[in-house]
Amino acid sequence: MDFKNGAELLSICRDEGILISGAMKQREHDCAGTEFGDMEERMKKALSIMREAASEPLSEPKRSMGGLIGGEAKKVWDHMNSGKSICGGVLSRAMAYAYAVLEVNASMGLIVAAPTAGSSGVVPGVLLSIQDEYGLSDEAVANALFNAAAVGYIAMRNATVAGAVGGCQAEVGVASAMAASAAVELMGGSPEASLCAASICLMDMLGLVCDPVGGLVECPCQQRNASGAAAALCAAEAALCGIGSMIPFDEMLSTMYQVGRKLPPELRETALGGCAAAPSALCRMCRGSET
Repeated sequence: MDFKNGAELLSICRDEGILISGAMKQREHDCAGTEFGDMEERMKKALSIMREAASEPLSEPKRSMGGLIGGEAKKVWDHMNSGKSICGGVLSRAMAYAYAVLEVNASMGLIVAAPTAGSSGVVPGVLLSIQDEYGLSDEAVANALFNAAAVGYIAMRNATVAGAVGGCQAEVGVASAMAASAAVELMGGSPEASLCAASICLMDMLGLVCDPVGGLVECPCQQRNASGAAAALCAAEAALCGIGSMIPFDEMLSTMYQVGRKLPPELRETALGGCAAAPSALCRMCRGSET
């Protein structure tokens, strides 16, 4: 069960007649010796932490340590509840939850890195909003997280999830791929459709740079988590509709990695280029976070 890439994962799913989540559970059992009951309980705990991080700032906004973000999640939530949202329930919730998790992270709260702290809002944003919309059980969502974990594992094994190595396409991009794949399985899609959605996400996020203002995981990180959640929902919807990806997941992952390594250092988490070097951002950091 120790699959090394997406092609091997799909082969196992076909041969064994199981979903990606089932293959990931079996891999953890075979390779790490973890009992199924233990890993399922740990995943439920992770889901509980995700839900708390996604929910608390909706009523109690969190000011970030750097002072660049705070209160955005509640604004989205209140706007949605006013009945004036142009995005609809699922996407508006996904945005609010993604914003919220980044607020918690930037205020030194407890989050689940999925796959990183800077991209931790995407997976819970997508899966919790779908759960809300369709009344799904915690067991179903926790199971979908094993699907997301499989995609993240493959990305870490064959490419990178570090912004310092591959840009934000490696952080939010992979998080979006994880969320999209998990969403497809959660909504009854096949393993092939799951990895198709993951490939579409990587394609859509290709070339996204990592340029944190002031070197802080606050701006534009929070907004990109919301955008990543939106990209994941679009990719999942496309895959569930039967729309394929011209480029298989493994090839797209390799492409992402190659593009990331070619990005100049200024665009790989050094805060020397992109948004971090914009005049307004530089002035904001010089004046201080209270302005």
